[in-house]
Amino acid sequence: MKHNYFVMFGLILLASCATKSKQSEKSQEGEVRLITLDPGHFHAALVQKTSYPQVSNEVYVYAPAGDDLAEHLKKIEAYNTRPESPTKWDEKVYTGDDYERKMLHEKKGNVLALAGNNGKKISYIRNAVVAGLNVLADKPMVIGADGFELLKNCFDIAKKNNVLLYDIMTERFEITTMLQRAFSRIPAVYGEQLKGAPDSPAVTKESVHHFFKVVSGSPLKRPAWFFDTEQQGEGIVDVTTHLVDLVQWACFPEKIINYSKDIELLDANHWTTPLSPAQFVEVTGQATYPDYLKKNVKNDTLNVYANGDITYKINGVCAKVSVVWNYTYPEGGGDTHYSVMKGSKAHLVIEQGKAQNYKPVLFIKAQDADLAAYEQALSASLPTITEQFPGVGLQKISDNVWQVNVPAAYHNGHEAHFGQVTEHFLKYLKEGALPDWEIPNMLAKYYVTTQALELARQKQNAK
Repeated sequence: MKHNYFVMFGLILLASCATKSKQSEKSQEGEVRLITLDPGHFHAALVQKTSYPQVSNEVYVYAPAGDDLAEHLKKIEAYNTRPESPTKWDEKVYTGDDYERKMLHEKKGNVLALAGNNGKKISYIRNAVVAGLNVLADKPMVIGADGFELLKNCFDIAKKNNVLLYDIMTERFEITTMLQRAFSRIPAVYGEQLKGAPDSPAVTKESVHHFFKVVSGSPLKRPAWFFDTEQQGEGIVDVTTHLVDLVQWACFPEKIINYSKDIELLDANHWTTPLSPAQFVEVTGQATYPDYLKKNVKNDTLNVYANGDITYKINGVCAKVSVVWNYTYPEGGGDTHYSVMKGSKAHLVIEQGKAQNYKPVLFIKAQDADLAAYEQALSASLPTITEQFPGVGLQKISDNVWQVNVPAAYHNGHEAHFGQVTEHFLKYLKEGALPDWEIPNMLAKYYVTTQALELARQKQNAK
């Protein structure tokens, strides 16, 4: 009996060692294992549009069963089966009602990729960092002032548990935005940053988005809750997250912004986009408005607070950001971005309208009286740009305006930027820390958006 006991013990020990060996082969030290939680937004899939050498192909998905999950898995399958550069994601899906509790208990990965219902997001984030998971979250991480207070606490918990919390700022990787920032760092080209005023901001960023559009080659199906601002958030706290981020990133690169000292909110407004019953059916596939949307329905038209603008000062520089949502874009068009940065020597302007075939184009508009000297200084400064962005050139189109010409290879599209953000996040994971300016600047960004929402609602209620 005693002999049998030792034999059995030895067999268990060998089995245990074999299991550990297999696990070690499967999950190498430093390997990133993704978890996807409740993927209600297509951005969750775009994180996986490309593969990454240090990321395991096994992805653990925890979500309620339904259309949101089905749409997510359909996109992943399309990436796996495309003819060019197919991915090899192996989605391990759990759909029980206790999906979040199950995820936190099993903790089969070490990075939580989060894009979905924004009303639930800050709770998901907090529970994840408490459990010791790194979080890569789609914007916005919070959609109101209460959420902002919770976010501050989440960063404290993440620091204590030695995990990273980071949001997906794709627009930093759009080539004309990168070039706008690069030219603004050259004094001979840009001069000094102007301060501006509320009626003439020194920095302006405007974004036009669309409810109905094509993503990864197919018409986008949005969940009905996307149109409920209690779940998705208003436009003033959603897309403006990118715009506020770009103001900080471009005007004060790698500098810490203290939201309590460096930000002064001046004005904010919000307004609705109407959605007809036929449009609602087309974009959601649902024949009727759910009960939670009926509070915003008048004469069968759904009115969504998707639009907003914010005017504020950051380190004394007056900036204005605004977002507009239309139902769909004109033929040949898409989501668009307009941006102006005003320096004492030049204004750097990104336009993306019909004249530009709805493709972003950067213009340098000289403000210097001595145009001949300015043109010479601009030409002399170009190698500073081409050292970082080979192939970029200048085309003079009027006495004081130059178009920045960019090789087609740089225009890789919005969807590709998710992979670029993820690669940076993976680099930070390996290093064990974010750059020292990222966390305070995330807080500054969400302070601006959530306080602007409060002000816009106060103004609306006072009418």
